[in-house]
Amino acid sequence: MQILVSGRHLEIEDSLKEYARDKVQKLTKFYDRIQSIEVVYDHEAGKPSVEVIVNTEPKNTFVGHEMGEDMFAVTDTVVDKLERQLTRHKEKHRNRKHPQ
Repeated sequence: MQILVSGRHLEIEDSLKEYARDKVQKLTKFYDRIQSIEVVYDHEAGKPSVEVIVNTEPKNTFVGHEMGEDMFAVTDTVVDKLERQLTRHKEKHRNRKHPQ
């Protein structure tokens, strides 16, 4: 699985990159077919924003976007959103003929 952390029009500190990698790595607990995750930090309208793009194996893409004051808190919020999206997708597409 590839994890890419980048910044749009700004430099990202190493501590923020490591924090983002640790947070998005936890998404594999919710969906095991993740191929790549891209985290993009931006500074829109005077507020930091984070966009996380998750690409999965059968060509599904999940996107989470959030704006806020603190980049670390915004990262947490986006990861929570993606956890819900991945969980909902997994429940929707699991085999319902053979309950476990």
